[in-house]
Amino acid sequence: MGGRSAGDVDARSVAVIGLACRFPGAADADRLWDLLEAGVDATSDTPADRFDVDSLYSSGSEPGTLATRRAGYLEGAGEFDAEFFGMSPTEAAELDPQARLLLMTSWEALEDAGQLPDEIAGSRTGVYVGNTRADYLELQFRQGLQSVTPSYFHNFRPLLPGRVSRAFDFRGPSILVDTACSSSLSAVHSAVQAMRAGETRLALAAGVNIPLRPDEGVMMTQAGTLARDGRSKFGDAGADGYSPSDGVGVVVLKPLADALADGDRIRAVIRGTAVGNDGRTGDSLLAPSLEGQLDVLRWAYEDAGVAPADIDFVEAHGTGSPTLDPLELGALGEVLGEGRPSGRPCLVGSVKTNIGHAEAAGSIAGLVKAVLCLEHEQYPGSLHFDNPNPKVAWDELPLELPAKPQDLSGRDRPLLAGVSGQGASCLNAHLVLSQGQTRAVRPASASAPEQGVEPYLLALSARSPQALADLAEAYAAYLSPGGRGSVLPLTDVCHSAAHRRQHHEHRLAVIGESHEELAEALQAAAAPDAIPPAEPPATSQERRKGTLATMAERYLGLRSADDKRREVLEESAEHYRSGGSPDWAEVFPQGGRFVPLPHYAWQTRRYWAGETPQTDDDETADLAVRVLREHARTTYTDESQLAEIGIDSLARLGIVLQLQEQHGLQGDIEDLAELRTVRAFREWIGGMEAKAA
Repeated sequence: MGGRSAGDVDARSVAVIGLACRFPGAADADRLWDLLEAGVDATSDTPADRFDVDSLYSSGSEPGTLATRRAGYLEGAGEFDAEFFGMSPTEAAELDPQARLLLMTSWEALEDAGQLPDEIAGSRTGVYVGNTRADYLELQFRQGLQSVTPSYFHNFRPLLPGRVSRAFDFRGPSILVDTACSSSLSAVHSAVQAMRAGETRLALAAGVNIPLRPDEGVMMTQAGTLARDGRSKFGDAGADGYSPSDGVGVVVLKPLADALADGDRIRAVIRGTAVGNDGRTGDSLLAPSLEGQLDVLRWAYEDAGVAPADIDFVEAHGTGSPTLDPLELGALGEVLGEGRPSGRPCLVGSVKTNIGHAEAAGSIAGLVKAVLCLEHEQYPGSLHFDNPNPKVAWDELPLELPAKPQDLSGRDRPLLAGVSGQGASCLNAHLVLSQGQTRAVRPASASAPEQGVEPYLLALSARSPQALADLAEAYAAYLSPGGRGSVLPLTDVCHSAAHRRQHHEHRLAVIGESHEELAEALQAAAAPDAIPPAEPPATSQERRKGTLATMAERYLGLRSADDKRREVLEESAEHYRSGGSPDWAEVFPQGGRFVPLPHYAWQTRRYWAGETPQTDDDETADLAVRVLREHARTTYTDESQLAEIGIDSLARLGIVLQLQEQHGLQGDIEDLAELRTVRAFREWIGGMEAKAA
C-alpha cells in the first residue's frame, strides 16, 4: 500500500528488543502469557488499602456512589527497592508508586533487551511515558494545605519520564504523553517518529496507571460507563462498560537496522504507526466516530506498507462498551476486509477482558499481548463473550472474536498484527506489527539442546548479598528441569549473563558442565552465609603474575586441554568474584547469542505516605540512627559525610519537621546545614535530647 518499497519499510521499521510489565495477576510478561493462555480473569474485589468500597457501593446509580466493588489490582503496588535506586525510606514513601513501579519495570525491560545501563548512560536515549493520573499527589493535598511540603514537587506528572531519564542518565527526549486511554500507544508512536527522524537511537516507551481514588469511578457510574460486575465484556451483548485496572508496561525500541547489527533479540517489528483525532466527524467531543477510526487505520497500514487483508489478528481497544464496541468492530471490519479472502477472517480480541482496562497503560498492555502472541504463534480466547452484541453485523464483517485459543503457526510468511488504542478526546492510535526473530520455547515440550561436555562459567551479581542469594535461586530454578533456561544452550546462557547484564558489587561465579550441575552449584551458593562480602578487584600486578603463570603452564604443555580450559574458567571466576572484569573473549571463545534470563532480584519493602517502615532494631536504635534510616540513601559510618549519604536541602527540611512533629525537638535548619559528618549529626540530636530532658 502507499507505494512503499520493502527497503523503505525496513529502513523505517523499529524493533521491539525488550519489554517488561506488571498487570493484575501477572508480575511479568511470562506470567501474563500464562494468564492469557489459561483464560484467567484477574480482576478482583477492591482492597481496603485503596478506599472503602463498601461505603461507596450501590446497586443503583445514586450520586456519589460506585456501581461495582470489582476492578483490576496489582499485588504489592506499594512495594519498592529503595536502596537499589539510592533513595532513603522517606523519599520512597513520599514518591508516587507509579514512579517507583515505572523505575523497576524500566530496569527489567532494559535487562530483557540486554542493554547495559552503564554503557548507555549519557546517551541520547529517549523516554516516552503515557500517564493520566496523579492520585498520590491528590491524596497528599487532601491532607490539608498545612501538610504541603516541597517534596510534593516530585509527584508532578511531567517528572515521571524525567525520573527514569535521571535514574539511567539518559540525555534524549523525556516526554509525558497524555491522550487519555490511548496515552501509551501514542507514546510508542512518538518514540517511533523520533527514531525515524534520527532524534534518538534507543527509547523506552511506557504506560503507567495506578488508580488510588474512587473519584473517576463515581463519575463513570453517573455516566453509565462502568461495568457493574467489574468485568470488561468486549463484543458481548451484555457489555455494560469497562473495569478500571492497575498497570505498568515498558517496551525498549531500537531502529531495526541497528538491532540487527547489534545482535539484539528482536521480539517484534513495528512496521507502521498512526494517530489522529475525529475532528468534527462525531456527534460530540466524547463520542468517537466511524470516519475518524477509519482514517487512522488506513494511515497506519499505508505507513507500514502492509495490506490490511494480510493482518492475522488485531488487539482491539475493546473496553466492553455497548456503543463503542460496535463502532470499533465496524471500522476494523471495513478496513481489514478490503481484499481479504472469504475463508480467512481476522482474529480480534481484547486483553481488557482478562485484566481490566489499565487506562493510560491499557494500550501498552495490548502491545505486550500482541508481541507475546507473535512469539507463541497463538491468539488467546477473549473472555466474557457469550452472546454476540446484536448491534454488530457479525455475518458481514471478516472478523472472528474467538472464545478459545487459536493456532497461528504454519503461515508461509511472518505473522502480522494490529494494535489499537482510543482516548476519551477521540484521539485514535494504531500500530502495525510483524513477527520478529524470537519464538517461544515451552520447557514442557522440549529438551536441552545437544552440546559438547565442557565446563561453563556463569557469573551473577547484585547490589546486596540477599539480592545475590535470591538471584542465584532464580537462576537455579531457571536452569533446572522445566525451567525456561533448561532448553537453552549453556554457552548462550552464560555468554548472555556475562555480556548482557549489569555487573554489580556483590558477585558470585559458578562452573559446571551441565544445566543440572550449574543449578546445584547455584543452590549451594544461595545458602545462608554462602556468599562472601564483596572484595576489591585484584591489582594489575597480581593479575599480570597470574596471567604469566597460566601462560607458562600452557606453553610448557603441563596440563591437558580440559584441565587448561577449567583453569582459565577458575581464574576468571576468582577474578570476577573479587570485583574484576575477566577477559570474556577468553572465557567464551566461540561467542554466543543473547537469550532471555531471570530479571534482577528486587529487595522490596512497602513504602506509603503516612506509614513508617519498621525494622527489627527500631526500638533499641538511638534517635539519630532512626532518623538517618529514613533519610540516608546509602549505608554510612560515623565519619561519613552527610552530603555523600544523601542529606541534601530537602532531606534537611524533612529531618527538622520530623524532629519537631514526632519528637518535640526544635532543631534549627541552619544549624543542621552546618553539620558535616554523621558523628556531628548524632551529637547535634543528642544535645537537643539532653535539653528536652
